[in-house]
Amino acid sequence: MTGASGYIGGRLTPELLARGYQVRAMVRAASPEYQTRWPDAEIVVADALQPKSLDQALKDVHAAYYLIHSLLLGPERFLAADLQAAVNFRRAAERAGVSRIIYLGGLGDARQPLSEHLRSRIRIAKELARGAVPVTTLRAAIIIGAGSASYEIIEHLVRNFPVILVPDWARNKCQPIAIRDVIKYLVGVLETPETAGQDFDIGGVDILTYEQMLAGMAELLGKKRFFLRVASMNISLFAYFGSLITPVAAPITRCLMEGLANEVVCRDRTIQHHLPFPLLTYRQAIVTAMSRQQQDRVHTRWSDAYPPAHELAVKLHELDAAPTYTASYSLTTVKTAASLFGSICKVGGREGWFHSNWLWRLRGQIDKLLLGVGSSRGRRSVSALKINDVVGFWRVEDLQPNNKLLLRAEMKLPGQAWLEFTITDRDGARALAVTAFYHTTSILGRLYWYALMPCHHFVFANLIRQIEKRS
Repeated sequence: MTGASGYIGGRLTPELLARGYQVRAMVRAASPEYQTRWPDAEIVVADALQPKSLDQALKDVHAAYYLIHSLLLGPERFLAADLQAAVNFRRAAERAGVSRIIYLGGLGDARQPLSEHLRSRIRIAKELARGAVPVTTLRAAIIIGAGSASYEIIEHLVRNFPVILVPDWARNKCQPIAIRDVIKYLVGVLETPETAGQDFDIGGVDILTYEQMLAGMAELLGKKRFFLRVASMNISLFAYFGSLITPVAAPITRCLMEGLANEVVCRDRTIQHHLPFPLLTYRQAIVTAMSRQQQDRVHTRWSDAYPPAHELAVKLHELDAAPTYTASYSLTTVKTAASLFGSICKVGGREGWFHSNWLWRLRGQIDKLLLGVGSSRGRRSVSALKINDVVGFWRVEDLQPNNKLLLRAEMKLPGQAWLEFTITDRDGARALAVTAFYHTTSILGRLYWYALMPCHHFVFANLIRQIEKRS
């Protein structure tokens, strides 16, 4: 299972394990979270851009899911890297004697002008199929599910905009599909040998326009929204402004919206002959996603795998030298470590950061303007955290229950930053502390630290007081 830590792979892996398969989950960097998350899976560290690492990953593998792709439409190097990864994987699969590859690609008519992202997906499918290993390609359009990028864009646009602009390109037809049905197809083709070497379009019951999808969401949310049709609007500009009020980063928003410039409808429905199960409607997919959110049972989110190289980022303990700057604030309390840690693990949730939320939101909006992740990504769960979880513009790097929570910054910075919460015993009481670590080698980075110093005492001292108060 490549892309095991991503949105699709993170849901497909436990489904395969539950069905009795031996699963080897391929990740780019080791983390104790993976073994906890999939205790019955074998974890292997490999990178598709490092050909030699793939040989061990694919040894004795019968079928390989290829879920490696990037939603970045930036510099040409990303597109080239995606293609090179496919070449390396195809060759390694041939050397290992893999029986088949299953690839989830993008839906689009190759005879029509397509977005760069969809063209890249088609190129990858063709490259994988060039080898001796039979490839099953499933092509999907918008995937709707709790935590999916498409779902969160639609939901937040409807929640935050009383008037929604609808450009002409947003009135093209699309065939969204529920994440549950995507997983069924991915498992189903594995269990249906005759699908090897074939390509299939997969989609849900409904064929809708972007406007109809937004209107359907508005109806379910009970929101009165006005849709203003406009003749034309630059997709990149529309996506940029859309990203400012949704949790989804601008590169992903742009990628998905550029796909709307094409009609993405299933033209080949032969998959239904092989796997004839009832599909969810768009409305059912939305209701299911809403239910998962309300139950606090969102298993994976698009942000699990974004930024693309987050798992390769330098960890605090991996720095060659001590952090350039630190700032620490603490207090002593008689409250238990368990109650203190429980409050710590709720930061960035429904109550924000407990104090000075407007400052956290302001920093997040500045990051969004700079095409960063911003703070609106929120969290996967409102009550629990695990390693690699996202918390606004932070990511959990280390977590030791009732003792330590270490967050790594993913916002745009002229350096690297961490925020560490610790609880230690002290003469029958507990010392609660928060420490900011910052590492930089540039003059701009140093100026950034000194410019924020006046805020640190105000923000962090009040933060730990509020954590103690809520414990």
